[in-house]
Amino acid sequence: MIQRIQTVYLLLVAVCAVVCLSMPVGHFHQDGIEVAEFYNLWLSMADGSKVFSPWAMFGLLLLAALVPFVAIFLFKRRMLQVRLSVFSGLILIGYYIVFGTFVYVFKSRYDADFTMNWTVAFPAVALILDYLAFRNIMKDELMIRSLNRLR
Repeated sequence: MIQRIQTVYLLLVAVCAVVCLSMPVGHFHQDGIEVAEFYNLWLSMADGSKVFSPWAMFGLLLLAALVPFVAIFLFKRRMLQVRLSVFSGLILIGYYIVFGTFVYVFKSRYDADFTMNWTVAFPAVALILDYLAFRNIMKDELMIRSLNRLR
């Protein structure tokens, strides 16, 4: 049913991913001077130019926002919802791997220090909410299966 608690969790996962998409995730700086601002889609340099190297992070977060939103409307197919929530969790874990890789590469390329913004925590919150949605969907599926045995 669409009014279940897992719907709220899945909607919050999508909202967390969209919020993280639209805000900067960190800053590169040398000796207190900002060299670049790090977004999920681009790297905004101090001279105003944009480098679109981290587009993979944007793609992962966009997918992490769309998959739970689609899963909300698949409430009659609970096992597909379970698979989609697990897939969404794997995407969010992959986001952090790609994020760490990009930070490492950019730190060595620009010889700068990196400071994370608080928006980097949104995918972690989305991962926790995704787990809660998974748990509640499985609880519903097990309840339905136990009721089918009683018939």
